[in-house]
This record gives sequence, structure tokens and C-alpha cells, in this order.
Amino acid sequence: MLDALYNSFLTLVYPQQCRTCGSSVEKASDGNACTQCWDKVRVFGRGEAACRKCGEYLGESGHSMDLRCGRCDGHHYDRAIAAGIYEHGLAAAIISLKSNPHIPPRCSTLILKTYLRAGFNDVSLIIPVPLSEKRMLERGYNQAEVLARSISEKARTPFRTDILIRTRHTPMHRVAMDDKARRLTVEKSFEVLRRHELADAHVVLVDDVFTSGATVSACARILKKNGARRVDVLTLARAAYD
Repeated sequence: MLDALYNSFLTLVYPQQCRTCGSSVEKASDGNACTQCWDKVRVFGRGEAACRKCGEYLGESGHSMDLRCGRCDGHHYDRAIAAGIYEHGLAAAIISLKSNPHIPPRCSTLILKTYLRAGFNDVSLIIPVPLSEKRMLERGYNQAEVLARSISEKARTPFRTDILIRTRHTPMHRVAMDDKARRLTVEKSFEVLRRHELADAHVVLVDDVFTSGATVSACARILKKNGARRVDVLTLARAAYD
């Protein structure tokens, strides 16, 4: 009842247009996208077919538990899972997160449910994919850190930003770049501090979007090289190749 009254008040006093379709946003929990655009998002965990390693979307339904896309065979993480596909309301929320360090309740609930659904066992640390110093100065915060902190607080799992660092600035990955080009831009871009804290650790690496997997693979490689036993990846969204 209180939520309904608040949403009505918000719509009247602070009307907001959906960043995707332009209609009115009527629920504060939806952030900057309307309910209709959120309902169009393909959220994972509903029986869709997906690669068992990288989580790539392979179709609406799958009967095999051992599907592999083949694109992630050389990746260094153990498993990657995302809340949904980068589209409609979810895409609008992620774009907003890059300029405003606020997670809409709908997003924080979605990524927490995904973390719990993944069934990660004995997680030692949650670590966000770090930004370069240049990007941090430009943006003022790391959106992956905002997401990781939210999961850590709700799941009561240790969260660290002082173990994995980015040592050099790399250009933004462009849509036209192939997998090899993406991989080359991030090679040798990360470093581990406090190596002893990674000994036999199970790390969950958090980022906002999984595209080619080059960045998280590079992070996983250096984490494992410095003692991590397992590295899983959790993202709010992933690009779909369809």
C-alpha cells in the first residue's frame, strides 16, 4: 500500500520518461525504465539453453545440461553467470549505472537472486573488476564495485577492492572488435596485491556486463596464477549473439 502511494506521488511530482521507450516510469524500484520494458528483458534461470561455462544464451529452451558454445574454450574462469541479457530495461539500468552510482532495487534484487541461484559454494571473496586510474578519475567510482558491494552486504560474503588492481588504461572495447583484438587489449593489464590472501581461495569476480569475456578471463588468469583455487564470474547482464 505504501509503495503504491509513493509510486503515485513520484509519478505526479517527479515524472520520469523511460530511457528505452519514452513512456512514463511508474515504479521507483524500476529505476529509469518502465515496467513494460523490464518485462521484455530475457532474464536467465527460466529453462533457457546456455553455455555451461560462459553462460552464453543459446536459445529459449535446452534439454542438455552439457551445452558449450565453443567461444569460451580458452577462457581462464571456471564459470560465468549473468542475471539476464543486455536489452530493454536492463540495458537502460546499466547505462545509468555508468553515470550514477545508484542501483535500482529491481537490479539489486535481480543480481542477488542470480548469485544465490548460481549455488556458488564456499566463496572466499567477492572482487569487482577494477577500473584503471584514468577511468576512475573520469567517472569517480567503479560501477562493478557498486554491484559487488551490494551483493557482499546481502550475502554476507567478504568484499575486497585491494587485491586485484588494473595497472594500465586500455581503450573501450568496440562492438566491431573480434575476440582476439579484445583479448590483446587487456593482456597484462591486471596485477595482484596481497597474494597470500588468495591462497586456495574461491573468488567471485563481479562486473556489470559480460561481452566477449576477455576482461574477466584476464582477471581470472592473474588471480589463479597468484593462488586462487577457483574463479567464477557474476555479471548483471551479458551480450547476446543473436
